[in-house]
Amino acid sequence: MSYVLDMPFAYGGPLGSAIFRRELTDFVVIEDLGMQPEGEGEHHYIHLEKRGVNTDWVAQKIARLAGVKSHDIGFCGLKDRHAIASQWFSVYLPKGPIPDWSALNDEAVRILSVTAGKRKLRRGQHKSNRFVITLRDVENSLGDQLQERLQVVAQGVPNYFGEQRFGRDGGNLVSAARWLEQGMPLNKMRDKGMVMSAARSHIFNVVLAERVRQSNWREALVGDTEADFATGPLWGRGRNPVSADTLALEEQALANHHKWLSGLEHCGLMQERRKLILTPQDMRWNLDQQNLTLEFALAPGEFATAVLREVFHLQNASA
Repeated sequence: MSYVLDMPFAYGGPLGSAIFRRELTDFVVIEDLGMQPEGEGEHHYIHLEKRGVNTDWVAQKIARLAGVKSHDIGFCGLKDRHAIASQWFSVYLPKGPIPDWSALNDEAVRILSVTAGKRKLRRGQHKSNRFVITLRDVENSLGDQLQERLQVVAQGVPNYFGEQRFGRDGGNLVSAARWLEQGMPLNKMRDKGMVMSAARSHIFNVVLAERVRQSNWREALVGDTEADFATGPLWGRGRNPVSADTLALEEQALANHHKWLSGLEHCGLMQERRKLILTPQDMRWNLDQQNLTLEFALAPGEFATAVLREVFHLQNASA
């Protein structure tokens, strides 16, 4: 099976091409924790800025300095490597000497502040991520067409899982197929958590793609869910809580994925739902000659590339 990661577009396709991530400063991520740490407790909270390194690398660096295990380090989400990103980490240190956190400072890491809290930071716990993204070599001739597209995109785009979820060249999906279609035991996979996540995300994207093709991705169908917005499946064990019409649509979209659905039902995951529409928060933009800078905030689990792809085909310079 081949995995087409280029899902259908909502607004007719990109207006053209643009250079993406030429410089680290072209992709800035600012994590909003959404709460004020207590200032006391057994968890040390470190707010830092990282440049050109991934979140796991920073977490391991913190663990080595603190002399703790990797599971004692908490953070709210994985931030892009090819970026400048500020985010929070927690370190469980109930007793013993407190490290000199300034020792973390180098060309890749800069400490912004240190405090304390009573709980470990967990995935998805933060309020949002704010992005400041510069796209280069944008065609000046687009003019009003670009402004009109950006205004439409600001009202919402399909909430696809981004290509980052699926690994380089869809490698996580290749592993998922070996597990779900060829019977390779999941516990023999090096990154089994990533493989399960990729498989589940792919199933969601397949359903969302069908809703985009049918032009009904923005609004909830009759009896879609108990909520008043359209959702798609995060597959797992349990009853699919949608109406008969929506269930029929999803079953049709997933007709060739029975082994995937069965496998996800038997690996400990529970049935959940995810919004089909992603609405960028407080979106603004500025075109300076051939450089387009966009700013917007997204909730945890939403992908900036889902927004950008509806405007331009991205030529990823960092790749």
